[in-house]
Amino acid sequence: MGYEDSVIPDTERALLSRHNILFLGLRGQAKTRIARNMIELLDEYMPIVKGSEINDSPFRPISKYAKDILDELGDKTPIAWVHRSQRFFEKLATPDVNVSDLIGDIDPIKAATLKLPYSDERVLHYGMIPRANRSIFVINELPDLQARIQVSLFNILQEGDIQIRGFKLRLPLDIQFVFTR
Repeated sequence: MGYEDSVIPDTERALLSRHNILFLGLRGQAKTRIARNMIELLDEYMPIVKGSEINDSPFRPISKYAKDILDELGDKTPIAWVHRSQRFFEKLATPDVNVSDLIGDIDPIKAATLKLPYSDERVLHYGMIPRANRSIFVINELPDLQARIQVSLFNILQEGDIQIRGFKLRLPLDIQFVFTR
């Protein structure tokens, strides 16, 4: 009771302003339900470069994969369409969550298979956050995350930088973060 006068308009303003959101409240107050319903505000379908791990826009690609394909194929680049129901990612903050899960790591099998050095960007395995590019990403119970992981998130929120094992990538991710407590 009272959400229509406070929570709903404040959430709408935050979304329109492209602010990240922190929902505070006791259990059972529909924090996660509100976050899950936000996908209804997204466009029904979103174009991506086909095969992109991180939902690269065909108009503003950010991964090496998408940039290389667009350079090679130009207007003939294959496009895939992602439904809004596939643009919601959720992670419960538990003690076993690590930076590799959320942000990514180097994939030694990919490096060996492609015969690439670890310094090549193509050997990266993107975590949940880069894969949620152009989507909504919810972390439930944020304070339960380890401090070093919270620092990694802070860097993404403030600077847009993602660092994976020495790779300092400037990925301008387009993510709506929602945190609950």
